[in-house]
Amino acid sequence: MSEQTKRARRRFLLALPTLACAARAWAGYPEVRRSQALVFPRDHGAHPQYRTEWWYITGWVKDARGGDLGVQITFFRNRPGVQEDNPSAFAPKQLLFAHAAVADPQLGRLRHDQRAAREGLGLAGAESETTRVWIEQWSLQLTPDGYVARIPARDFDLELTFGPTQPILLEGEEGFSRKGPMRGQASHYYSRPHLAVGGMIAMGGKTFPVAGRAWLDHEWSSHYLAPEAAGWDWAGINLADGGALMAFRIRGQDGNDLWAGGTWRDASRRVKVFAPGEIEFTPVRRWRSPRTQVEYPVEMRLSAGRIALHLAPLMDDQELDSRASTGTIYWEGAVRAMQEGREVGRGYLELTGYALALRL
Repeated sequence: MSEQTKRARRRFLLALPTLACAARAWAGYPEVRRSQALVFPRDHGAHPQYRTEWWYITGWVKDARGGDLGVQITFFRNRPGVQEDNPSAFAPKQLLFAHAAVADPQLGRLRHDQRAAREGLGLAGAESETTRVWIEQWSLQLTPDGYVARIPARDFDLELTFGPTQPILLEGEEGFSRKGPMRGQASHYYSRPHLAVGGMIAMGGKTFPVAGRAWLDHEWSSHYLAPEAAGWDWAGINLADGGALMAFRIRGQDGNDLWAGGTWRDASRRVKVFAPGEIEFTPVRRWRSPRTQVEYPVEMRLSAGRIALHLAPLMDDQELDSRASTGTIYWEGAVRAMQEGREVGRGYLELTGYALALRL
């Protein structure tokens, strides 16, 4: 046996645990495929055959006094792949989770809340025909005029509308977003940047109108992360000139990047899809949570092709502890996008896998 053959055999044997894990992850779930074009309005709805799905809204709004607030609303759907032949309405065939948060610099930390439920009995669900997902009184619904979110949370209440001002942005290759080099490591993914926000927020004993701009992601997959992944860094930025930038990197448990990608639509609606080597997240400053002791790179330099942005947080403490629902701790923060000291956009930065390796 030649030395080259021996090396190939060793590489194959070392890869077997990863391949076996991936095979188990794919079993019973459909793969995301490049040939599956997204079709609307059908793909605004849920895709219950896939393992994981989320509708994710982040935005900046101004309150009645002119102060800035960050707002985040996320609904997750998960198909655990158990008891699928059980006719009982109580069988956990589909699980629903929701997170919501308000970033208020005057408070200095997030107000946040979470929900979790199995689908059924009218208490929780995700419709396949359109965006309508709910857990008890929490809901996100697509109407002819845009999205409506109602979130009566523990210490705040959101009644917000999100009106489209731009066309849908298909992420990656026409909505096929690679998350790694292996077959199946991908998601179907589209965004709705520059949503016009209106409505009311109640907190601290007061109810007041708000207005601003938001970003919606809708993404679904059966095998999002490689087994050796720790988590990801993600940014969605509404640029001041009307452009939109999404960028992400998936980090390995060894600290190195496993994959990266992104999409930029400029003010004239031209779209650029970035290859993994064109995306770079560089930590500028870190912050340690006083509650969990997890350290996050809350200030970043983001390079996407020829675009270079400095992402600065609205406030440092935007950690979200969701161990009561999805079992994760992560940082989800409103950030300003700066160039040479000048603000050129606003959006959100998400940092996952810094506490423990993320498992979807």
